[in-house]
Amino acid sequence: MTQQELLQKADRYFVGGGLGEFRLPPEVALVVSHGRGSKFYDVDGKEYIDFLLGSGPMILGHCHPAVVEAVQQQILRGTTFLALNEPAIHLAEKIVEAAPCGEKIRFVCTGSEATAYALRMARAFTGRDRILRFEGGWHGVSDAALHGARPSPPGGYPVTRPDGAGIPKAWSRDVLASPFNDVAQARHLIEMYHDELAAVIVEPLQRCIRPRPGFFETLRELTTRYGIILVFDEVVTGFRLAWGGAQERYGVVPDLAAYGKTISGGYPNAAICGRADVMDTVNAWRPAANPQRAIVSGTFNGYPIAATAGLATLRELEKPGTYERLYAMGNRIIREIEAMGKEFSIPLKVGGEGPVLQVLFTEDADIVNYESMFRADKAKAYTFGVELIKRGFFVSPYEKIYLSVIHSDEDIDRMLEAAREVLRTEIAR
Repeated sequence: MTQQELLQKADRYFVGGGLGEFRLPPEVALVVSHGRGSKFYDVDGKEYIDFLLGSGPMILGHCHPAVVEAVQQQILRGTTFLALNEPAIHLAEKIVEAAPCGEKIRFVCTGSEATAYALRMARAFTGRDRILRFEGGWHGVSDAALHGARPSPPGGYPVTRPDGAGIPKAWSRDVLASPFNDVAQARHLIEMYHDELAAVIVEPLQRCIRPRPGFFETLRELTTRYGIILVFDEVVTGFRLAWGGAQERYGVVPDLAAYGKTISGGYPNAAICGRADVMDTVNAWRPAANPQRAIVSGTFNGYPIAATAGLATLRELEKPGTYERLYAMGNRIIREIEAMGKEFSIPLKVGGEGPVLQVLFTEDADIVNYESMFRADKAKAYTFGVELIKRGFFVSPYEKIYLSVIHSDEDIDRMLEAAREVLRTEIAR
């Protein structure tokens, strides 16, 4: 079938014509046929250099030989068992030993599950109900996570409201919000609610916003003082900003960390990792009547195919020079796109760092929190993204750019050349 015929069929059968929240306008809508390395191809044969990478999991690119071979071998041994299996055990060892907070681990299937269950463990361990999150951070699509993720307008701390329909308003009582990077406000709220807070959860790199010095150190000091569980949502940053993730990069160790994307090798896999005493709340040997006993289980937890792919991915990432290469590419993109902005008199910033970046069209000197991101020109960012797709560079309009170890200098050259053309002809005019 042609791409247009398939798109029409997708419109007929899928809600909104797509698989979820990610959607593209008709002028760049496509159906993927196959991918290899840093590229994929639509069913009409057009090539795209992929800077979305499945929203991050494909950090080795598509069909990496090490992952393909490992998965092929495991498929011949069996798909899933609901029992301990060798790949899951080896992947658990790899993650626990790499994570500064690592003592015990529980596998789940998605990042949304990982963050939701981390908060459940914190509630079970502390006997408290409330959590503090940072406005604009993304922790998945659970009812608790969709409070304060996309408020419009920002502000009104610490009150949160549901980010969409179908979410119980009662959650608003227990989910409090504070602006990212605001040490004074975070201190004020933690001290005010310290005897009610089970957890403080934070994306260490909040979307594309870097933490300011002292912010995480303050969170760590206060949560330790008041017996609150500090949760790092490392679904994006784990094994991407550094081998030890954001904990290593920023030098602050949480109590629990949620992982996903890079540990999956492109298959459904995620995990909660951290302090043994907090993780023990989900120990199935504990009596059900134990007041700290929480339930975290699932048919595909420790799914052998995903564990095999994740283990193969981490073995590649562990090789010398990997992170130096990812940061060299990222730093070049930041430097050159920001220089283009100055050249064409376009106010813009490139947020993020290393292999996670986002182009923001803004007058602000710095992007420090959700409010400053909210002020950025979304229409220009959307145009920038759509025009890159038209030119064969696959991105999510007004979202992050992901880099893989397989992206070449030529891939970056071509993308920067296209970015220059888009800025000059579509944004500056």
